[in-house]
Amino acid sequence: MIFDGGHTYGKLPTMTTIRLTGQLICKSANEVAIVMEFLPVHIELTRAEPGCISFEVEQGPNPLIWAVAETFQDAESFALHQARVKASKWGRATAGIERNYTVIGL
Repeated sequence: MIFDGGHTYGKLPTMTTIRLTGQLICKSANEVAIVMEFLPVHIELTRAEPGCISFEVEQGPNPLIWAVAETFQDAESFALHQARVKASKWGRATAGIERNYTVIGL
């Protein structure tokens, strides 16, 4: 609440950041090759999106598993990101690759 001289004016608008963490799990060297081919442009485009605070995708010690961590400023920017990804070359090329994600803030 906003208090000014004993008067209450209401709540300040708040924006909840959205954080996605998890794994992209390849089943074969062919899927790893697909990720490696399309990932650089996917990272570049995502980091340039309005509302993207951070975006990291890193291959782990097991070369089939990629750690994913992304943060968006609000639900709207996260939804726009998800829509763009679905329609992108990355989204189409990696559609069959398993994802195990947790989203906090929605």
